[in-house]
Amino acid sequence: MTIKVIIVDDQAMVRAGFAALLAAQPDIDVVGDAPDGRQGVEVSRRTHPDVVLMDVRMPEMDGLEAARRLLDPPIGVTHRPKVLMLTTFDVDDYVYEALRAGASGFLLKDAPPADLISAVRVVAAGEALLAPSVTRRLIADFAKQRPAPRKNPALRLGGLTPRETEVLGLIARGLSNQEIAGSLILAEQTVKTHIGRVLAKLGLRDRAQAVIYAYESGLVSPGER
Repeated sequence: MTIKVIIVDDQAMVRAGFAALLAAQPDIDVVGDAPDGRQGVEVSRRTHPDVVLMDVRMPEMDGLEAARRLLDPPIGVTHRPKVLMLTTFDVDDYVYEALRAGASGFLLKDAPPADLISAVRVVAAGEALLAPSVTRRLIADFAKQRPAPRKNPALRLGGLTPRETEVLGLIARGLSNQEIAGSLILAEQTVKTHIGRVLAKLGLRDRAQAVIYAYESGLVSPGER
């Protein structure tokens, strides 16, 4: 199946470079591009891409607002592409808010070409592009800027089994599926099953939103390991 992609970035050379790289892949089709978020939303609504590569900082409309409009469209608009944020910064508040809005992850602009190609495929497949090391930095950044949540996690996580709650906590601490399996002495496939159930019960799109949910519910606190 061909993955349809659009590229939204205010730098023409970035758009052209990414388009050339992705279009050279047999399973990826670049169907459009735009220089700002407003036009990016318009192009997306017209071309119905599977994945939108979205720059964070742009004139007219930034990537955060554009992501919100794409992922929470008005009544009558049913298309919701996967959004992969592009940034020159490792972790910043824009990226955090984009993940909250439903973006599937983010990628540094200076990442190797192979990482960009892999990222598009991973996101198109419905997975979150949020590496464990990035997860840890995201939580650390969040902890520095915001007070610890005061809500009782039992009030919001009561639908999860004790094992599912444990798995969610380990995801939020930045552990990979393999590390979670080792920690809980489970098969990796069993871990994947638990994660799927956690996402379904909490109504979350992916691993990225699970991290944020765990922190905001109070399940994970700043500085925990």
